[in-house]
Amino acid sequence: SYFGDRSSCVENASALNLTSSSVQGLNSTCVGKTPLSSSRSVCRSRTPLMGYSVTSSSAVSAHTVASVIVAVVEGRGLARGEVGMASIDLKNPEVILSQFADNTTYAKVITKLKILTPLEIIMSNTACDAGNTTKLFSLITEHFKNVTFTTVQRKYFNETKGLEYIEQLCASEFSTIFMEVQSKYYCLAAAAALLKYVEFIQNSVYAPKSLKVCFQGSEKTAMIDSSSAQNLELVINNRDSRNGHTLFGVLNYTKTPGGSRRLRSNILEPLVDAETINTRLDCVQELLQDEQLFFGLQAVISKFLDTEQLLSVLVQIPKQDTVKTAESKITNLIYLKHTLELVEPLKAALRSCNTPLLKAYYNSLEDARFRIILEKITTVINDDTRYTKGCLSMRTQKCYAVKPNINEFLDIARRTYTEIVDDIAGMITQLAEKYNLPMKTSFSSARGFFIQMNVDCSTLPNGQLPSEFTKITKMKNTYSFTSADLIKMNERCQESLREIYHMTYLIVCKLLNEIYEHIHCLYKLSDIVSMLDMLLSFAHACTLSDYVRPEFTDTLAIKQGWHPILEKIAMEKPVSNNTYLTEGNNFAIITGPNMSGKSTYLKQIALCQIMAQIGSYVPAEYCSFRIAEQIFTRIGMDDDIETNASTFMKEMKEITYIIQNANDKSLIIIDELGRGTSAEEGIGICYAACEYLLNLKAFTLFATHFLELCHIDALYPNVENYHFEVQHVRSSAGNKEKIAYTYTLSKGYTEEKNYGLKAAEVSSLPSSVILDAKEITNHIAKQILHRQKSTPEMMKQRAVYRLAMRLVQTARNSRLDPDSLRIYLKGLKKKYEASCPALGPNDEQ
Repeated sequence: SYFGDRSSCVENASALNLTSSSVQGLNSTCVGKTPLSSSRSVCRSRTPLMGYSVTSSSAVSAHTVASVIVAVVEGRGLARGEVGMASIDLKNPEVILSQFADNTTYAKVITKLKILTPLEIIMSNTACDAGNTTKLFSLITEHFKNVTFTTVQRKYFNETKGLEYIEQLCASEFSTIFMEVQSKYYCLAAAAALLKYVEFIQNSVYAPKSLKVCFQGSEKTAMIDSSSAQNLELVINNRDSRNGHTLFGVLNYTKTPGGSRRLRSNILEPLVDAETINTRLDCVQELLQDEQLFFGLQAVISKFLDTEQLLSVLVQIPKQDTVKTAESKITNLIYLKHTLELVEPLKAALRSCNTPLLKAYYNSLEDARFRIILEKITTVINDDTRYTKGCLSMRTQKCYAVKPNINEFLDIARRTYTEIVDDIAGMITQLAEKYNLPMKTSFSSARGFFIQMNVDCSTLPNGQLPSEFTKITKMKNTYSFTSADLIKMNERCQESLREIYHMTYLIVCKLLNEIYEHIHCLYKLSDIVSMLDMLLSFAHACTLSDYVRPEFTDTLAIKQGWHPILEKIAMEKPVSNNTYLTEGNNFAIITGPNMSGKSTYLKQIALCQIMAQIGSYVPAEYCSFRIAEQIFTRIGMDDDIETNASTFMKEMKEITYIIQNANDKSLIIIDELGRGTSAEEGIGICYAACEYLLNLKAFTLFATHFLELCHIDALYPNVENYHFEVQHVRSSAGNKEKIAYTYTLSKGYTEEKNYGLKAAEVSSLPSSVILDAKEITNHIAKQILHRQKSTPEMMKQRAVYRLAMRLVQTARNSRLDPDSLRIYLKGLKKKYEASCPALGPNDEQ
């Protein structure tokens, strides 16, 4: 091995006992363990890296190829609920470790797995023992029905072995990980099983000191549960998974696979550190202000290949040297040369930047290792060897990658190959002259060289090609075919190629051995490229719409904000609305008829919050946000007429999850709670849920059709009522009235109190029934209003509370000069006086 002693990295992988099956075929008892023999006769023939596609329910689209393998293990006994996870993307040599305590719903586990979109999930066989299946196992199999599920023996979840693996495989740049994880036993155990299994299925081992290993707790990013991600259509459109009408689709103008992956993961896990977010926003602002910087960076970034996948292949040591592995190594060395040649242009594009993050990236690219590796490559590889599109062009690049006079036998083999290719072209020219047909030489990776021509079949003798041609295919007027002689020459060509690849491979291996100690600078480059790509994407999105830079305070204030996804769908710009929530006014109740815009407005706020926390500009005239540590949504369907026991139970599960997990820094959005039961019970449940949430300082928006809920503001001064206005328009005949939706939010609760009665009026119900219904409704409404009417004392307390919270907020955030502050405070006093009934002289003081 040119990367070092393989035996030090991996034990005999054939000893691994495992079971693999599709979750769709699993019942409560797991299939028995199958000990794999050293011949691996029962091992699956596919290798995920080669394109085996399993798309989980949270994939970006139906065309996304999953490539992440995750190992999950849970503590036993008193440690139940402590979960360790380890994941690796087969296209990216980075091991991500997580460990956290989760409650009985295992919401964090499911959310993290949904974000990872795994190809395969590995768990211990003891998790699915017959008759003793764990709750975690059951929940994972329920949520990931289309993901391959594999169990391995519990002994492979070994924390000691996991730490050994990390010490052996972690690149020196990331060695601080040891301090973070040495006492995280469950994530270490998961890492042991994961790395053992991946080396087994890949039929290769990772080279020593080659992997990036990082620990991700749940405290550095905001948590968005999978249900909320689905409700908000963050990465998948609910009606059509192939449709790009998602937040990811709105912001995705990335040019590289790494940039696209980074954008997706950021949307699903926004940042919670305001300093980091503002650093990103500074970059976006500079990109928007400096057109030359924007286009210069975009031009360079668009030329990068998938650097993470390139790294992944470079750090793997194949257990067997085959023609395929040889060809792969040669190809990836060409990709590496192509990538390193872009470092100088990237530095040149960043040279004049001003923001700290862009300057830091420029300084990182000054790393001498980039130059060292490229110099070593160019001593062996031809200067004009580069990545090209087209299989024949790339094959030529691989054949002639190594400079002449380095290996005499390689030079001879290449001359032989050239002669064969020339003979093939000459033979096809002779055949064209012989039959007087417009034949030309074509090539495909599957068929090799073959003959192609465009001709009308009526011009052929008897409408047929000459008998010496075989394997004829026809598409419209294009014929593709070959001959016995051409097949033989293709075989000679392939034999010559095998010799070339073998000798080139030996030279490449020696070269890789020399540059390997420097190759970890590519992790840095990969990170820089993907981040720059995402920031450029944010800037690009801003140029297509009037987004503004968000600020971060203790207030959620959006002036004339609109829905970013709706803007892409609608023919004209959506109606803009304001939003204002503070610590002293943190609970908004929103009412209005069906289809008046409540659900769209609620989703809009959550999407704007996420955009701000990933470092993007936001669709509004002005906006400030309080950092949300969790974003919860419970979105009802206005067009979902059916309400039954199952939908009611779903509502209860969702509200239970919110209540159990929300804290003072949460953003909570609830739309239509309690519609799956009777009106009395629905109102009771809503009222109780609101009172519980009111004890938190979370920012909460609660849309409802239960107008009785609006009177809760009499008891809680931090509640504000809003409604969506509608207008009543009479038809030209003058006998029927229609509702015209304005989609405009106003203070107070809706005057449209009896949507049901209005619907009944335009139906064929007898007028006597409608009159009776109106009379009964008015009688009940008067009784409720009398019971819930605010007293002067309550109104005074509410005004005092509002004034106090405004004063606290002013003290914290005001940037006004003394004169302006004096004017503002006088205005607050006037508002307070107007809100207080019958103020006495003592109160005035």
